[in-house]
Amino acid sequence: MSGRAPLPQVLIAGNPNCGKSTLFNALSGGSAHVGNYPGVTVDRSSARLRRGTQDIELVDVPGMYSLTASSPEEQLAVNALTEGDTKAVVCVVDATTLQRGLYLALQLIESGVSVVVALNMMDAAERLGLRIDTERLSELFGAPFIPVVATKRRGLDALLVALDEALEPARGSQGATVTYPVELEADLAKLIPVVAQWRSETPRSQLRVFALWCLLSLGDDSLRGVPDDVRRAVHDIREDADARGRDVDLEIISSRYAWLDDALSQACSAEEPGPSWSERIDRVLTHPIVGLVVFAVVMFGIFEALFAGAEPLIGAIESLTGFMQAQAAAILPPGVLQDLVVEGIIAGVGNVIVFAPQILMLFLFIGFLEDSGYLARVAFVIDRVMKGVGLHGKAFVPLLSGFACAVPAVMATRTIERRRDRLVTMLALPLMSCSARLPVYILVVGTVFAGQSLGWFSAGAVALFSMYTLSVLVTLAAAAVIRRTVLPGPAPTFVLEMPPYRWPSAPILWLNAWRRLRIFLVDAGTIILAMTILLWALLSFPKSADVAEHYAAERVRAEQMAASEVEKAEALRSLDSQEAAEQLGNSFGGRFGHAIEPAIRPIGFDWQIGVGIIGAFAAREVFISTLGVVFGIGEADEENKPLRQALRDARHADGTPVMTPLSGISLMIFFLLACQCMSTIAVVRRESGSWKWPVFLFSYMTVLAYMASLAVYQGGQLLGFG
Repeated sequence: MSGRAPLPQVLIAGNPNCGKSTLFNALSGGSAHVGNYPGVTVDRSSARLRRGTQDIELVDVPGMYSLTASSPEEQLAVNALTEGDTKAVVCVVDATTLQRGLYLALQLIESGVSVVVALNMMDAAERLGLRIDTERLSELFGAPFIPVVATKRRGLDALLVALDEALEPARGSQGATVTYPVELEADLAKLIPVVAQWRSETPRSQLRVFALWCLLSLGDDSLRGVPDDVRRAVHDIREDADARGRDVDLEIISSRYAWLDDALSQACSAEEPGPSWSERIDRVLTHPIVGLVVFAVVMFGIFEALFAGAEPLIGAIESLTGFMQAQAAAILPPGVLQDLVVEGIIAGVGNVIVFAPQILMLFLFIGFLEDSGYLARVAFVIDRVMKGVGLHGKAFVPLLSGFACAVPAVMATRTIERRRDRLVTMLALPLMSCSARLPVYILVVGTVFAGQSLGWFSAGAVALFSMYTLSVLVTLAAAAVIRRTVLPGPAPTFVLEMPPYRWPSAPILWLNAWRRLRIFLVDAGTIILAMTILLWALLSFPKSADVAEHYAAERVRAEQMAASEVEKAEALRSLDSQEAAEQLGNSFGGRFGHAIEPAIRPIGFDWQIGVGIIGAFAAREVFISTLGVVFGIGEADEENKPLRQALRDARHADGTPVMTPLSGISLMIFFLLACQCMSTIAVVRRESGSWKWPVFLFSYMTVLAYMASLAVYQGGQLLGFG
């Protein structure tokens, strides 16, 4: 550990969607370091700045509407004020929604910390006809008010000058003293000594604001780290107030808003507005029917762009991975080292970076929707639908993203503020039928439903449609069950003040998307790489010397008997495939496939399908190439006719066919519901901050998949469909 003293901190605080992160990025110049607060997966962006003769740490704290923490994440922002070496706070306020933003600014000033208020989006306020006297606001609040437009870097010099002054020793905010009822002041006098014992290192000037925070916040059992004696003191005060007919929350909040109303009446005025263009647009975008139609069109465009735009890049990455594997195979001598580098390391790196195009593009799109103000409208419309299953309105975008890939979809849950709502969403969305399942569906449909029809429709089309419909229904059902059992709590409260429409800053969009991608590549990527190497080892070892010796002799014989070079090459390829199949059957993975055959036989699978399922843990589509190796075919894809024929010809020990329409449906349902994706496991570990949730995810999805396949296969046989 380093012995250096921590740098003095300057916090960037503000409401969500006020431009706080945009201002932080503008001040940091893109040099920020992004990590997590200890113990939770909430972004902690910080940057080192040189101001005068000292270095400071600029910290972008989680968005909040007040110092009344209603979640553990919001508590982080409160703790940041009293923990560490916080010297000043830049409170970012959206100038178009002054009262909402200034409520937080007022609380910060009450705490006694040095505050500089950055009135952001002043250009938008001027267009709305708002006239704001920043000098008068500075006098009333006892803190400097600086007009800025963060997206255009306007006003940053004046803001930095005010920040330098706020960092001077013994400097603090003066004024903005709210008058509370006499009864409440008596309650605070009782509570402050108890809080002082808990927060012994907190400056006395901040104990009062912390006592107010306790009175308003400790009704939420999700908050952690608060001593029992403080909780008891708050409980006694509130119970006594209730007995006297007093509402402590109302006394605190109404006193603050009364002060704010008076201040704003002195410093602000506005032209008489007619219906604004924003309100006219909202009538369309928030309409319960038209709004859903518009959103469906927008999401269709996004997914079309994701598939069309990312596919060439994904193909290029896969081609580059294949090229690197071929080069490594040519350079390294045959053996374990070559296999490790080619099939373990290079393949593992490829498994990581192949997600990069979709992750980057998805976060660019989500960032655009969020920064433009449209995502808030979508969440408002969708919340009516999502609330019934206990999901947050903002969960809809990650859920839809799950149709493309669960990895960026899980990362997209970061747009959901509360941890419990994020967890419910990320634990349910892997059930959405991602694009990696489609090759498995196509292989099964082409094997067992070829040429069959159900009335006017082909049996394969009906099967595919059923899989995607079932995935949506099961995902919503799983979310409802998880919300009511594993993560119980009230349906997420959705309170939203519509942010103004604005054109997002392209550099900020790119920077935020790149940071998300970098976090995935560094954190989740290391887990994926390690798991790829482990899976390669399970499917490659131990090697049978007898099998290798037998096929070496067969190759010599084939070379001697071949009539032409083409015939010799074909014979050698066939022998290579046969040897790989036997070696795979002898590997730890193959032995495990044999071991689990009694367990998977009741759902219609044999040991070969079992080995394919094990291989599919690297990525679902790997199931097909693994089956190609198992059946001695070599390289294969979902359209491979020899592989389809091999599946049709496969037999159980009793002579019955392995692949029938019934077992094919069972297999598709298993792949629909099972968590056959180590990348999803890795990213859930990264986003949840614990192995508990990915283990739970893998366990419940595996049990669900097995039980559903068992019900389908055994039920179908009982009904005579075997």
